[in-house]
Amino acid sequence: MLRALALVCLTATPALACETALLLSIDVSGSIDGGDYLLQTEGLAYALSDPEVTEALVRGQVALAVVQWSGVDQQALVLPWTRMLEPKAVARFADSAATMPRAFKGSDTAVGNAIRFALAQFAPVSDCEHPVIDISGDGQENAGFTDARARSEAVAAGVMINAIAIEDVGQAFPITSYYRGWVITPGGFVVSARGLADYAETLRMKLLRELVKPSG
Repeated sequence: MLRALALVCLTATPALACETALLLSIDVSGSIDGGDYLLQTEGLAYALSDPEVTEALVRGQVALAVVQWSGVDQQALVLPWTRMLEPKAVARFADSAATMPRAFKGSDTAVGNAIRFALAQFAPVSDCEHPVIDISGDGQENAGFTDARARSEAVAAGVMINAIAIEDVGQAFPITSYYRGWVITPGGFVVSARGLADYAETLRMKLLRELVKPSG
């Protein structure tokens, strides 16, 4: 009996560790109309369905969740934490992202409140090595808890914040500058999408940058 147990222990495959807990925080404030919202959900599904992204998610045993945010008291965890243990799990999550209902409509842009809400969601995935908030938006904070204070709380909690700034086509990069100066944490980064039509590919490249470790 003892010999059999020893054999099981020697041959059992150790559980892979979760490298990253990635919380995708999506802007659904008043500046996002129905068509814009659809571009975000379809863009998220597109990015997650990319073969390279899927491979990186599964290889890193990444945990994913989606939050939608708008005004001061308008944040919701719309897709709870899910471990990407196999490609089918990624496909199911992508399908859920494509069809998730919109939580809020027509309100302010409370970036700081969105960050604080996101920070409170990481307890179920405390075993993951790198907690990351991926926040996307097309406007600067105009209500609520200040973004800079929320960023300081993220730094203190050991949570990285990266961002996608959705810029108007033909304009400069004011939202990118805002996220770089007031939202992302040290070591984090911001990428720019030229309008929501560019969101899907920008998000795909951003996920690869976050999840694929450089070789060599």
